[in-house]
Amino acid sequence: MTTFADLSHPLALLRLLAADHPNLPAVDVHISRHSPDRLTLEVHGSLSTFEAWREALNIDPAAIRRNLQSADTTMVLSGFGTLADCNIQLVGYSSNLALLTAVAA
Repeated sequence: MTTFADLSHPLALLRLLAADHPNLPAVDVHISRHSPDRLTLEVHGSLSTFEAWREALNIDPAAIRRNLQSADTTMVLSGFGTLADCNIQLVGYSSNLALLTAVAA
């Protein structure tokens, strides 16, 4: 059984991020008992917010994965890292700009 104490690494990292980067835009925060060593941050609709968080988390831009979902209408960016003994997953969801440009042409 996972205890609340088992979530201490992502909770501590979240507190550290709030103290060190108070001006970053708010994102969705997920901490799961199924992955007690991971902090997942989700950004919806803003590539600039995703980029600001990527820089703050020191995730290499070359390591960002790009996928499409929902009949290619949604672009999903994901990056992974480790900070303060905690695994981090940063996920960004945005409209597929390439598809929107092609439809508008």
